[in-house]
Parts: sequence; structure tokens; C-alpha cells
Amino acid sequence: MPDAASHTDQALLVVQLADLDNDDVARVGGKNASLGEMIGALSAEGVRVPGGFATTADAYRQFLAANELAPRIRERIEDYRSGERSLRETGEAIRGLILDSDLPADLSEAIRGAYRALAGERGQETPDVAVRSSATAEDLPEASFAGQLETYLNIRGEDALLAAVRRCYASLFTDRAIAYREDHGFDQLKVALSVGVQTMVRSDLGAAGVMFSLDTDTGFPRTVLINGAWGLGETVVQGSVDPDEFLVFKPLLHEDSLKPIVARSIGGKARKLVYAGDGDADEDGPTRLKETSAEERRAPVLSDDEVLALARWAVLVERHYDKPMDMEWAKDGETGELFIVQARPETVHSQRAAGTLKTYRLNDAGEVLASGYAIGDAIAAGPVRRLDSPDDSERFERGDVLVTSMTDPDWVPIMRRAAAIVTDHGGRTSHAAIVSRELGLPAVVGTGDGTERLGDGVEVTVSCAEGETGNVYAGTADYEAEDMDLGDIPDTRTRVMLNLADPAAAMRWWRLPADGVGLARMEFIINQHIKIHPLALLHPERIEDDAAREQIDALTAGYDDKAEYFVERLARGIARIAAGSHPHPVIVRMSDFKTNEYADLIGGRAFEPAESNPMLGWRGASRYYSDAYRDGFALECRAIRKAREEIGLENIVVMIPFCRTPKEADQVLAAMAEHGLERGERGLAVYVMCEIPSNVILAAEFAARFDGFSIGSNDLTQLVLGVDRDSDRLAHLFDERSDAVRQMIRSVIQTAHEHERKVGLCGQAPSDHPDFAAFLVRAGIDSVSVNPDSFLSVKQSIAEVERSG
Repeated sequence: MPDAASHTDQALLVVQLADLDNDDVARVGGKNASLGEMIGALSAEGVRVPGGFATTADAYRQFLAANELAPRIRERIEDYRSGERSLRETGEAIRGLILDSDLPADLSEAIRGAYRALAGERGQETPDVAVRSSATAEDLPEASFAGQLETYLNIRGEDALLAAVRRCYASLFTDRAIAYREDHGFDQLKVALSVGVQTMVRSDLGAAGVMFSLDTDTGFPRTVLINGAWGLGETVVQGSVDPDEFLVFKPLLHEDSLKPIVARSIGGKARKLVYAGDGDADEDGPTRLKETSAEERRAPVLSDDEVLALARWAVLVERHYDKPMDMEWAKDGETGELFIVQARPETVHSQRAAGTLKTYRLNDAGEVLASGYAIGDAIAAGPVRRLDSPDDSERFERGDVLVTSMTDPDWVPIMRRAAAIVTDHGGRTSHAAIVSRELGLPAVVGTGDGTERLGDGVEVTVSCAEGETGNVYAGTADYEAEDMDLGDIPDTRTRVMLNLADPAAAMRWWRLPADGVGLARMEFIINQHIKIHPLALLHPERIEDDAAREQIDALTAGYDDKAEYFVERLARGIARIAAGSHPHPVIVRMSDFKTNEYADLIGGRAFEPAESNPMLGWRGASRYYSDAYRDGFALECRAIRKAREEIGLENIVVMIPFCRTPKEADQVLAAMAEHGLERGERGLAVYVMCEIPSNVILAAEFAARFDGFSIGSNDLTQLVLGVDRDSDRLAHLFDERSDAVRQMIRSVIQTAHEHERKVGLCGQAPSDHPDFAAFLVRAGIDSVSVNPDSFLSVKQSIAEVERSG
């Protein structure tokens, strides 16, 4: 039996996670200290963290001393610095030294004893455990080692555990870890390693993934981003599958009646990582990749309630640490329980300067060669360098565009030299995405076929400045970058709002002090994110085009009710835009496609007439109460209700376009009420577009029916001057600044204010013509809505006018 001294020594070598907190980083590294902190501080609030134990930094140092490794490691590092050894030779040599060494007897016994105790708690003779590396300088905000060190899953038995501990020690000297420490000035031997041993969550039978307490692409701090896939979470981290993605709006999480999931995307999830069973003895290691079933690919890995539960945990973790956090979660397939298995500080947006905003604008580009998820919002150009393995690094030159299937930490030295990155696989939290953000590189991930479509050496432009879809264009595109100093933006009495269409881009502009969204274009969401004519979903029997029917079936796979596909996608798209500006108003214009544009939607030609002049035809309000489109309008109303009432974004304001007469206004409002959207109920405000002369002439009657006006300067100019706004030959006559148009604008502002109604203007004119912005301010306009890239200049112009009186 060990004596008391041995017990004391072992207590310095192994410690229970529950006995650790954030003050123990030097003792057990950031990862294990964080696990202990969460167990002690957050378990009472419902956050579940698997229990276990950790070896200490002292144990690692004792291992080095017992095997006289420190001087031999330092000698090899010096050879690397002098150029006598390559990085690969250095890493292999040091790892070999560690793997050939034995753990000291007292450390081995301490680990065995802790494992037996864990077995007793679990009621299992040899429980499966996860064995994780935790460096003592790891996960500091200024230097993240995330993904560089190894984790070993499904380890069973004492001997297997001791072997895994040695492999963790060796992983402190992977090539990438050595290079990272050299780059950041860490002494290679002053960074110690703790090994965390946790009860294994059976996520191989369930699901797992990653979670951030902010939006990873934009840094928007009021959302939680969750990615997940079936099986073990390594496939999500590595980017080897296209995961499910959920974006949750934090400020509404406290309302139990709401489900503030503002984005929900079901990924392909073609494979899952599971434990290798007895029948898989020929497999290399304790895990194996397995094809998922068609049902698994269609189904979300988390229910809405589970998504919200994880998001609430993310808020608790972030609040406790008082900083944005990067977490890993797992769902046990046997018990259905959720767990947080790791938490560390987020290291990209938390360090970004808050006072500036760099914006990119794509002016002209060639053919789209590949598309995928846009990571970041930058643009870069360079020659394609298609690589199958990091071993091909000698072919890669600084400024090349890295194109590969997927990346892992071994790719980082190459990624550091890249102008941009393109991968076939992965989502927004894959390794390629995370490292690209950290390096400030644009990346397009999950293209599916980028390695096939992008030829080696071909010059391309990688653009992530167009919303959630990133594009790879042929050739060097015409683009520009601008640094916007947010400290230069003045306050104004006139509200300056944004025109937005793409839900993914809405949160990109959260740092701008905008007063809301003056125009959110519903038709963009329908065209880009839904693609199907609403009536084609309700009446598929009327579609004769077989190709269109096949497209509809493919897009709506997983929806028993095809109409719900329309409602779901439209509602979450609208909600995402509304969340980005909450609690400021977000004015959502109901669909304003022309008949030719509706016809171009999948299945649309079966429902749309051919009009000689669609611009003046069956558009806007006239569709909503018509028997020929009433059912489609009902779906639009259902989506608005879902966004406002179920998701909870009651800052959404509805706007009716192209409303020709007061009688038509009454018919539209009645149709809305029939579909559950009654003006005034639950604070619902309804605006009308002022874009027809009748809206101005009868402004008093429209003011009696609506809560405000939004001047559509393009259509109003067209109809006041009788000029086709799309005609090149008449372009010299099309001018919003004409006296006739100005008089109409003055008139509607005056009448609206007499009836206590607000008036805004959404259009490009204030951005293009500072004198027009000055006219609007002097006419008493309440708000101006502009494109985000014009916000600063318009805000400054308005401030100057207000100062001058």
C-alpha cells in the first residue's frame, strides 16, 4: 500500500475536474481549468459538463525530468532554429522521444486510481473516456492553440488510457504547434501540458458540434451560432461534413413562449464519425467514418427546444466569463442529454478594433466558377493552387489561392501564406472557416466541387462581400476596399436607416449607428433563398414542366407540407434582418415582383400572365386581395406572423407597395386581417409606399389607413415625369431632383405631418446627390434609408444641413 508521502505526491499529479477553477490555468491549462470552472459555477444553473479528472503541469514536468527529455528537446529545437533540421524532422524526433519514454510509476498509479474511481462512479468496470490535451498557455485571448493539440476518444481501460496520455504529451510537439509557438515567442519548454480525462458522451449515437456566443462571420454579439452533425463532433471541427446551422437571437431567449431561432439551415451531413465496435477490429483506431442514411441527411440534428437550451447555456457561459466564448457540445444518443464538453475564449472578433469598419465593394467580375459559404466579408485575388495534402507545400507561393477538399491544423503554415481559401467541404465553424477568420482571409467553404472547377494556376477573385454566399470569379475582378471610421459619424435629428435585402448581410452592418431598416426587400429572400413561386407549392398539380417539379421536390425535401418550406425560409430570413437592427424598426415591404419576375421563379409560369408592361401591371397591392394570388399572399402573411409572434421580432413593420387607391388599401388591410395580421394588434404598424401620384394627391385618405409613408423615389419619378426608369434613351430625363418630383415630396410630407404620420424615403438619390439629401431635410423628412456603403456620407451630409439650419 502506498505511504502517505505517495498519496501527497499523487495529489499533485492528478486532480478532479470538479476541484478546479479558472485560477488553475497554470496548473492544468485553460481547457481543463475552464471545464472545472463550469462544473463548479454553472452546473447549478443547469449547464451539464461531463465529469472526470486531469493530470497537472507538474505531472508533465515530472515525466520530462524522469526521462531526461528537456535537454534533448531543447537541442533539437536549437537545431531547427539554426536550420540544421527541418520542422518536420524536428517534430518527428521530439514526438519519438516522448512516445518511447515511460510514465513515472507514481504518475501511472495516480492515473489508474483516478480512472478506477471514475469507473466506480459510473458503475462500469472500464468506462469509455475522452482524453484531451490542455496546454498551460492555451486558449489565452491573444494566442489560441485550439485545434493544434490532440484529443483521443472512446478510450477504454487503464493501459489504453496511459498510452493516450503519452500521445497527448507528444502532441504538444506537432509540427504546427512548434511553428505556432515559435511565431508567437513562446518558450517551447515553458509551455506544459495537462491531460483531461472526461466521461465519454455517446454522441456517436447522437450528435455533436460547436457553438459560439456571437456570429462568427460578422462579430454580431447578440446571437449564438450553433453547428452540428450526427456522430462525434470532429467532423464539424475538421469541416469534413456540411453541418446543420442554427442562429439564435439572445435578447429574446428569456421569453419561454418564443423560439428566437433567426436562421436554420439543414446541411448535407453525408458522413458521421462513430466508435469502432468489435466488428470493426480491422479499423485503424477507435473511431470510423460511416455513411449517413437519407433520413439522417434530411433531419436536423437538434430540435428547436434543444437549440434554445444550448443557446441559453452559451449565454450563461459567456456571462460567467464576461467575454465571447467558443464551445463544443455533444448530445448523448442513449440518454438524449446535452453536454458542454469544452469552452474557451473566442479569439477573432473579441480582439478586433471596434472603432473602424473595413468594407469591400465588388464593382465588376467575370464568370462565377464556384460558390459556397462566405467566410468573412473581404475580397482577394490570386492564382489558384490546388493541393491534395500539406505535404505539397513547396508548390505553394505567398499570395496563391489555396484550393483543397478540406483543411485541418496541418494546413495552417500554408494558409498563412494564402490570399484566400476555397474548400469543397465544411461549414461556417469548420477548421478552414475558423482559421481564415483568425488570419483575416476571405474563404469560400463547402463549394462541393471547387477542386474540380478551379484549374491550377488560373487567376481568380474570391469574394465574400456579397452576403452569405461566397463566389469565386474567373480573372481579377474590379473591386475596392474602404476603411470606415465609426468615430466620425455624427448624430442627426433626421433618422438615417438602411436598405437591406440579404438576411446574411444584415448583421454585417451592426456596428453602424443606423436607426433601423427603412426597406427590407422580401422579394430578394424569395428569389435567392426560396426560389419557388408560392402558388407552385400550394398547387403543384398545375405545373406541367417536369424539370420544375423535380426542382421543387429537391428543394422541399424534408418538408411534409411544401408550403411550410416557403413560410419557414421567408420568416427566418425576415427575422434575421430584424434581429440585426432590434429594437429599431425594420420596415419589410411585402413582395413587389412584377409578373415577368414572378414567372421566372420555379413553377412560376403556370401562374403568371404575360403582360406588355409589367412595371405598370399586376404588381404590389393589386395582387394581395386578388383571387389569383390571395393564397400566395396568405403565405407571406404567415411568414410575417411567424417572425413577429413565434420568433419574437415585433420590431417588424409591414409595408404595402404600389397601392393605387384608398379602396385598394382597404381590401389589402382586410386580407391581412383575415390572415392574422391586423393593424394595431400586438403593436403591428403598417406603412404604405408613396410611389404613385395618387398616394400624394390622396395622402390624407391614405394617412387614415396607414401608420406612415415611405417614398419610393424611383417609381414616383417615373410616374410623375412619365419616364420609363429602365429606358436608356430617356435616362437624361429621369431625375428625382426635378421640380415636379420635389413638389410631390413636399406635399406628401406636409399632409402626412398634419395627420401625425411619419414619412421616410428609401432610394439611391440621397446617396448620389448631397443636394437632394439637403432638400429632404429642409422639407421635414423624418427618415432617409440608404445602402450601407453610403451610410457615412449621407449621415455627414444630413448633419451639415441640420447644423446650417
